[in-house]
Amino acid sequence: MVAAFERDPVLRFLFPSDEDYPRHAAAFFGHLFDKRVGKGAIWTADGGLAAAIWEPPGEDEPVASASKESTAIAELPGDARERMRRYDDAVHAAFPSRPYWYLGVLGTHPAAAGRRLGRTVMAEGLRRAAADGLPAYLETSTPGNVDLYRGAGWEVVAEVNDPLPIWIMQQ
Repeated sequence: MVAAFERDPVLRFLFPSDEDYPRHAAAFFGHLFDKRVGKGAIWTADGGLAAAIWEPPGEDEPVASASKESTAIAELPGDARERMRRYDDAVHAAFPSRPYWYLGVLGTHPAAAGRRLGRTVMAEGLRRAAADGLPAYLETSTPGNVDLYRGAGWEVVAEVNDPLPIWIMQQ
């Protein structure tokens, strides 16, 4: 995930330093994985070249939540944790109050780009959401991703402009 998100606007907002990005992004993704792995909602393809980290309904809480802050997140600089809280607050305020499946992370290693592995791992969570009769939501801050997700059946349902442009999408 660190390589997949190296130029992602959100990750670079959170961790702007080129020198610190690999270490901080690894801690961030490790935290997300640890937080969600026991929920049976992480899918990978091709030995981890693509991964989808979903949050089942009713259990999502901000990444930077003080109540479940992992050691890795707690060791990030305070300004990075504050940016995480700010981003989480903005995104979660735009999400619905009703239950939904949340695609928190979808990434493909750059070496495997174009092989549709991302769609493969995304589809597993979408199947679970459909089986539960619930919508799925995601957010992106990469303008080009909006069209990619639209091509996979997602639609923009909200936009957030602070702390950076964020498109909230539903399927």
